[in-house]
Amino acid sequence: MRTVRRVLVVAAAAVVGAVGVTVAVASGAPEAVAAPNFQVPFRCNVTVTAATFSGHSPANSVDFQKSGITGMPVVASAGGKVSRVDNEGADSYGRWIEIDHGGGFRTRYAHLSAQQVSVGQQVAVGQQIGKAGATGGVSGPHLHYEQIVNGGVRKAVLDGRAVPYFGHTSFTSHNKCGGGSGNPYSAGEVCGSGFSVIDSHALGKSGRVYLLYSAASKKNCVTTLKSTSLGKKSPVSATLQVKGAAKAADSGSFAYYAGPVTRAAAAKCVKWGGSVGTAAYTSPYEHCG
Repeated sequence: MRTVRRVLVVAAAAVVGAVGVTVAVASGAPEAVAAPNFQVPFRCNVTVTAATFSGHSPANSVDFQKSGITGMPVVASAGGKVSRVDNEGADSYGRWIEIDHGGGFRTRYAHLSAQQVSVGQQVAVGQQIGKAGATGGVSGPHLHYEQIVNGGVRKAVLDGRAVPYFGHTSFTSHNKCGGGSGNPYSAGEVCGSGFSVIDSHALGKSGRVYLLYSAASKKNCVTTLKSTSLGKKSPVSATLQVKGAAKAADSGSFAYYAGPVTRAAAAKCVKWGGSVGTAAYTSPYEHCG
């Protein structure tokens, strides 16, 4: 998942569909293009259920469900240009919107109770485009959602996480968290399940470096999250050194974060740090637990 989350350059001529990269497979087809970092199409911190099921039309669509969803704001999953605003009445999609994100990527939002954008309008990630509802051929209110690549609906990826097929899975939106300028990722998401933040240090206005620990695995984890030039590759690093061992680091030109850097550190002191551009921090040996 790291390749898409940090928007690294994809050079391999292979299909990595699970992480949202589409690659040319036919003669004359376009070059490989990194997918947008699609977000849950609801406001920050809203939790919804992503329902997927066999026989869904079209295949790989997602139905977002939530108690009281009717009238809830629906927001753009990524920035782009509105390419369709349609109303099919009591049939099919009912009121629906399509956004063109470039590079062959589009998203669709259907069964809306209200549409609040027009064709040709540029929208930003997290911008409200309509309200959820139950228009069209539905048995109950929900948001029908599709991620389309070169005309075909792919299995959805949200915030770097593949939506499971088939089942009902909870997703909490990080869409436009931090007022639109915040990093869509959290330190806990980068380091993974079981890790909790135990310390952090601001890198001026450029970002923040985090130290996390997992009581279950007895490991520390370090990640550096950017707060400037988000979505654009720029120098970022994360470092972790267990006393008596060599320093581990992850550094490069990344769009959102560096790391995770993990090491076993039971009953040992650690030195941790990171950088965004010229802003850097390195701790003394500490957290000797």
